Amino acid sequence: MLIALISDIHSNWEALQAVWKEVKHADTILCMGDLVGYGASPNEVVEFVRKQMGKRTFLCVRGNHDNAVAFGADWGFNPYAREAVRWHQWVMKSENIEFLRRLPVRQLFTDDAGRTYLLIHGSPRAPLDEYLFPWLPESEFRAVLTYIRQDDLLVGHTHIPMLKVIEGRRIINPGSVGQPRDGDWRASYAIIDTSEEPPENVEFHRVEYDVEEAARKIIEEGLPRFLANRLFEGL
Repeated sequence: MLIALISDIHSNWEALQAVWKEVKHADTILCMGDLVGYGASPNEVVEFVRKQMGKRTFLCVRGNHDNAVAFGADWGFNPYAREAVRWHQWVMKSENIEFLRRLPVRQLFTDDAGRTYLLIHGSPRAPLDEYLFPWLPESEFRAVLTYIRQDDLLVGHTHIPMLKVIEGRRIINPGSVGQPRDGDWRASYAIIDTSEEPPENVEFHRVEYDVEEAARKIIEEGLPRFLANRLFEGL
C-alpha cells in the first residue's frame, strides 16, 4: 500500500498540480490541512480536493488558515496573512467556505498492515496552532506522543519536512506543497510504502512547479507582493 502525505497547499494550484502527478497513483492521500491562505487559487484547490474526497480515500483535516477563512479567526496572523485571509473570504464560493468549515480537526487512519495514524495540523496539544519544529528537543516530541495512542502522528503547519522516531513511533511532517520554508522552493510531499518495514518506510520528495505563474497570479490579484516573492526563496 502506498500512502501519500501532503500538507499546506495554501491556494497554490500550480504546486498542487505538480505534486498530484507524482502521488495520484497512491492508494490513499492524507492531507494535514491548510488548503487555503496566502496564494491566489483557493477555489481551484478546494474544488479539486472536494472532488478527490468524493471518489477515493483522501482524508484531510482543517488547518489554521482554513479555520481563519471559514470562521474569521485571523487573530494572531501577521498583516500579510490577514490580508490574504480577507481576500479569500471575498473571492471564495460559499460552498467552498462551507467545505472548510466541515473539515475535522483530527482524523484517524489505519493502513493495511494495521499501523495507526493520527492526522492533525499542529499538534495534539494545540491542533491548529502549535508548531512542532524539527529542532525542538526530543523531550518535546516525547511529551507530544503521550497525548495520543496511535503509532504515528502526522502533522503540518511548519512547512518543513520532518521525521522523528521515538521508540518505534513516528512524528512525520511531509513539508509544504504550496509554500516550503526550508530554503528549497520546490513543492514537498512524502510517501509511505507499507510493503516495507517502519520506521524507514517513509520517503520525502520534492518536485518543481511553475512558481512564476503562481507568483504572477498573487500579484495580479492585488495580494501583497511579499507573498509572491517568498515562493522563489522557499522561506
